Amino acid sequence: MSPAASEADRAGHDALFLGRTSDLARTDPEFVAFFDDFAFDETLRAVTGDLSRPERSMYRLGAVIAVGAVTEFRVMLGAALDDGVTPVQVKEIVYQATAYVGVARVVDFLHATNEVLTDRGVALPLDGRSTTTPETRGIAGLAKQKEIVGADAVDGMYANAPADARRFQEFLSGNCFGDYYTRDGLDVKQRELLTFSILVALGGADGQVEGHVKANLNVGSTRAQLLDVLTVLLPFVGYPRTLNGLAAVNEVAPPE
Repeated sequence: MSPAASEADRAGHDALFLGRTSDLARTDPEFVAFFDDFAFDETLRAVTGDLSRPERSMYRLGAVIAVGAVTEFRVMLGAALDDGVTPVQVKEIVYQATAYVGVARVVDFLHATNEVLTDRGVALPLDGRSTTTPETRGIAGLAKQKEIVGADAVDGMYANAPADARRFQEFLSGNCFGDYYTRDGLDVKQRELLTFSILVALGGADGQVEGHVKANLNVGSTRAQLLDVLTVLLPFVGYPRTLNGLAAVNEVAPPE
């Protein structure tokens, strides 16, 4: 790893590789060497600095959930906590991922999170972060959805929904936005960048990625920040999904 890497990035590297996969350093030293240089030096030197190190760790965690890598998640979670990501933020990352990857995948990550936090002496459950009730989630979620996606776009989705499929729009407003986006612990911009990270890493969701590029712009994210997210995700999700995400950014937020 070159001297350009920060101490925090070195700590992330050590937790990710030296702490867990020392056998790979022994059996696959060339692979470990060039991956380390790429993931923890070259790509990090390319980011603009508009995202903090903890935020970069947060979006990596979301992406790792999307690709289903529980073992990697445990190690990266430890590095993220060491880098300043809070237990509350970690829980919110895992919770919000449910709306995009489903509980069948998330439950393993929730168990892994609880084990890592408990091993670190964090008392569970954490304080509640919900700001809605079963009675208010629908109205609050619809308002939050319009704030993020745009009122005209949301009204259009409802207007264009067949009567027998309107339920899915209502689920989206009440559950995805009402249950998750209204929670404390992450601000709306962080949640949108997290959603972008999850959808890019998930693959096969190009339309949703493009929609959430637009949503990110609506809540104040910039093209530079979206590119930085793609840059730090690349070593962990691969080129096809990263380049599909880049195509969406270029389409919605082209370079000036």
